[in-house]
Amino acid sequence: MNLLRIRDFALVAATASLLAACATTAPIQQTAAPLINSADAMRYAAPLNEKFPVAPIDVAKVDPQYLRQIVDFPTSEPPGTVVVDTTSRFLYLVQEDGKALRYGVGVGKEGLEFKGTANIALKREWPRWTPTQDMIKREPERYAQWSGGMEGGAENPLGPRALYLFKDGKDTLFRIHGTTQPETIGTAVSSGCIRLMNQDVIDLYGRVPQGANVVVL
Repeated sequence: MNLLRIRDFALVAATASLLAACATTAPIQQTAAPLINSADAMRYAAPLNEKFPVAPIDVAKVDPQYLRQIVDFPTSEPPGTVVVDTTSRFLYLVQEDGKALRYGVGVGKEGLEFKGTANIALKREWPRWTPTQDMIKREPERYAQWSGGMEGGAENPLGPRALYLFKDGKDTLFRIHGTTQPETIGTAVSSGCIRLMNQDVIDLYGRVPQGANVVVL
């Protein structure tokens, strides 16, 4: 009897060991937390000393290619030129030595209507916004109420800054501005010109002087 009990015990122990081994062969699936660059997080934090509040951007929810960054950009355009690539959804501020500071942008219908060269004739902080007649005609229920214009502020579609492009002394109606919809960066939406995340348009505004040349591809 003792011998049988010892054999039974050994069989139970071996079976338990085998089951335990089987249980550990399947790895536990874990979702890795997104890597967040601390410098990016700081660049897209809520800026201080603004007239109206600017919400921080959660960089973990932004495609990294659309975050502000220095890139290789060989071009014949001189440093200080702004180059807008409406197809790739990038805006480049040309630097020395074949480099550029690149920003992600969103493109609207009005932003696709102008191609060529212009200059930044006006710069405005917390600009007033007035929808174009085409925008009002296209979506009257959305834009007609603002036909007389909207004062600058946190809800203004132009965001905290706007750069106004003129060609041969005439307004092209092409604007580079901020946005209340950062999720539209990298996309084409129905209305608007070239929109940047608010932190990016504040940064660009501080780097580009009035009169700077702009090339829209």
